[in-house]
Amino acid sequence: MKKRHFLSGLCVAALAFGSGGMVQAQSHSYPVKPVRLIVPFPAGGATDLFARTLSQKLGEKMGTTLVVENRPGAGGTLGSDLAAKASPDGYTLLLSTSSTHSIGPNLNPRMPYDAVKDFTPISQVGNAPSIMLVPNISPARTVKEWIEYAQKNPGRLNYASSGNGTIVQLTAELFKAQANVFVVHIPYKGTALAIPDLVSGKVDVLFDSLPTGLPHVRDGRLRALGVTSLKATPLAPGVPPIADVLPGYESTTWFGLFGPKGLPPEVVARVNTAANQVLQDPEVIDKLQRFGIEPVGGTPAQFTSMLAKESAKWKKTITERKITLD
Repeated sequence: MKKRHFLSGLCVAALAFGSGGMVQAQSHSYPVKPVRLIVPFPAGGATDLFARTLSQKLGEKMGTTLVVENRPGAGGTLGSDLAAKASPDGYTLLLSTSSTHSIGPNLNPRMPYDAVKDFTPISQVGNAPSIMLVPNISPARTVKEWIEYAQKNPGRLNYASSGNGTIVQLTAELFKAQANVFVVHIPYKGTALAIPDLVSGKVDVLFDSLPTGLPHVRDGRLRALGVTSLKATPLAPGVPPIADVLPGYESTTWFGLFGPKGLPPEVVARVNTAANQVLQDPEVIDKLQRFGIEPVGGTPAQFTSMLAKESAKWKKTITERKITLD
């Protein structure tokens, strides 16, 4: 009889272990096999380049191999949803951006995932500020002068974007709101297509990414008035932050590491520690800066706080400026 009770106890313990203890036990020896890093955007883009810059050294710090897996589609929604529905064992991670977790959820009420409830934030890993560009024929040579110029010509000036609901449009609309100016929106299918019209003066202003916009400034084809980061950035030496004129103004594309909801704290800590170490590597810093990205790092709590602030900011902008995907 005692033997039967003993076996029964083992069965109960095994069931309890299988219902959650297995994941906890595995997390103590994590990782024991390769880790999949989902990138919800196409190969060759900024997020993909970021992932491939991080993956090798992050894998080395974690003692495993990180396999980058591109799952593009629906503006990053498909790959993010795949990561959200993965097992929370630490073997599927996501490198995603503000478009999938701060902007998209506030633009599209039919998102297949909840950007807050369905993910475990691990670490913010990068920020990519934009640059405010104007034609050389523009009468404005500073952000302050451009705002005064726009205020004197309400509705006569325009700005280009890479399409409705993109970070480029939102950056401009946030600027308009804080500067209290009326500037007409002209959407293009990518900022590269807007550059010739900006150079010729058909477009009055464009908030472009640093890698695509700054070369035109260096070549003397365009004039840079300011950067969209809160403070000056080494990525654009000599270009002041717009926040110097519009206090608190900030618009950057952030990059972050996530896991599915329910990721064990031990796994979160392991990946976060490794990521912070990699982001201090001079080789990684150099590569990211060439992509127009500032390494960030920090704790999961700091990342979670940043996510809440970013979502609230873009929700306010999208609602008040009546921005839609149409």
